[in-house]
Amino acid sequence: MAKKKSSAEKRHRKSEERRLRNKSVKSSVRTSVKKFVSLAQKKDPNAEAALKDMVKSLDTAARKGVIKKNTAARKKSRMQKYYNSLKAAQ
Repeated sequence: MAKKKSSAEKRHRKSEERRLRNKSVKSSVRTSVKKFVSLAQKKDPNAEAALKDMVKSLDTAARKGVIKKNTAARKKSRMQKYYNSLKAAQ
């Protein structure tokens, strides 16, 4: 940690709070992606709903600045492409 100054201590405290908040958001994004992929592979009819949920969580994370906008767009594009390819294969 930084030298013993009150501003440095506060900065450290705040960065730790942000880190934990970002960690939970990233975890929920990864969970939604995994959920969508598993449902899509099983050709479950709920896969489309999981895709919408995943897109929503990615957009939220991008808006909060947890992940970059282009990262969210890239993931959404790849998952939509994956879903469309599975749908066309049926």
